[in-house]
Amino acid sequence: MKAKLYTRKGDGGKTSLFSGRRAEKFDPRVAAVGDLDELSASIGLARIAYPPSNDLLRSIQRALYVISAIVSAELRSIDVKFDAAEVEALEVEIDRLTAELPELSEFILPGDAEPSCRLHMTRAVARRAERAVAALAEPAPPKSVLAYLNRLSDLLFVMGRQADHTQGKEDVTQHA
Repeated sequence: MKAKLYTRKGDGGKTSLFSGRRAEKFDPRVAAVGDLDELSASIGLARIAYPPSNDLLRSIQRALYVISAIVSAELRSIDVKFDAAEVEALEVEIDRLTAELPELSEFILPGDAEPSCRLHMTRAVARRAERAVAALAEPAPPKSVLAYLNRLSDLLFVMGRQADHTQGKEDVTQHA
């Protein structure tokens, strides 16, 4: 017989973190993990909408699970590596995509094609997840985690622009 998915342990408004601590479901660390989970799901929708980005976005989803484990582990030591190399990989991709696009000097309005909209919506979710993780007190997440989430929203912005341009759409700009 297969184990049941539900445990009923969370029925009272608490859940377990990877650290083993029972926390209220509104605890900032639980909220941050939830925002990271929502980000991963949003990336899944972006992958479907914009297949050329599938491999890159899937690798980002994997990185987000590592970040979730780090956030949920608190002070507990876990055997994961997440360092500046992860951030640098995003920067390389941002630079590569930016070089293929027209220079941008104004704000843009997302909305000309579904793939671009999904990527821009995912960017907004990434910004929220970044704020939630940045707000965590002791133990604070490693600097590489915060830098990764910051670069991720930049990458999603560039990918949104790329999605429009590959479909023959121009940036719709807006003055501040």
